[in-house]
Amino acid sequence: MASMGLNMEEQKAVERFRTDVVEPSQTKLVILDFWAEWCGPCKALAPLLEKVAADYADKGVVLVKINVDEEKFIAGQFQVQSIPTVYAMFQGQPVADLTKARTESQLTQMLDQLLSQLPVQAGAGGAPQGPSPEEIAQFITLGEEALSAGDAQRAAGIFAQVTEFATENAPAHSGLVRALIALEQVDEAKQVMAAIEANPALADDPAMAAAKSALELAGTQVDDGELASLRAAAAAAPEQMEPQLAFAEAAFAAGARDEAADTLLAMVSADREWNEGAARAKLLQIFEATGLEDDWVVATRRRLSKILFG
Repeated sequence: MASMGLNMEEQKAVERFRTDVVEPSQTKLVILDFWAEWCGPCKALAPLLEKVAADYADKGVVLVKINVDEEKFIAGQFQVQSIPTVYAMFQGQPVADLTKARTESQLTQMLDQLLSQLPVQAGAGGAPQGPSPEEIAQFITLGEEALSAGDAQRAAGIFAQVTEFATENAPAHSGLVRALIALEQVDEAKQVMAAIEANPALADDPAMAAAKSALELAGTQVDDGELASLRAAAAAAPEQMEPQLAFAEAAFAAGARDEAADTLLAMVSADREWNEGAARAKLLQIFEATGLEDDWVVATRRRLSKILFG
């Protein structure tokens, strides 16, 4: 990609592309992913590309992501009309369009064919392997978004992949614990937490507070019959705080977070000082376990603020 006649920003874009893509592609097969933050299909495809690139790293495959909003000039040079657009690059040239590969088997089949035809150097030499810190942060964001949207299975997969690459990344470990709890795999979540607690660098990280809160709340889980009994007890004695709190804890653990929040907010409204502010403290614990950026948490926090501050 020539830089003659380009302005300064365009020249910088070309240099970044040369460093990130062209130079590694001299010996490696580069999967070039054009994406954007607002692109839902891009976010759905990203974990697949990351997984396959990791699986094929020892065969000389690396993944490079190009944000079309940040690198408009490069996207224009490739005449990107829609995203996601995915190319395979070798020795500075596109050698295949991988965009239509939307399953792992489709993508691996295409890569196997390319690797059988091109003199790609296997092994970890040359371009760096694994995601960059920026890419890791992006995947953690994707995981949190999936968890917030109720897709705990996808969230768990994303977080698990990140922990394989970044073994000391606390947000990824925290997300994995919370995703497993959302999948009602509490025993598995406890096993992950046990491994985390054996590593002081992870256990003491502030990001683990949400996972610990989620595990504590999951400990109040009851079966359907017990939940129905707690609901009935709370309804029969709305002025008594103990049955209200017991039901709210069980309701949240059972996934009925709206009921849990309604009950706790009613408690705060009735007597915010009861038991040293236990209802408000439980709400804050639920917020932390769910994620402070979660839309439901944001809306519920507004309701709490309205009660507390009018």
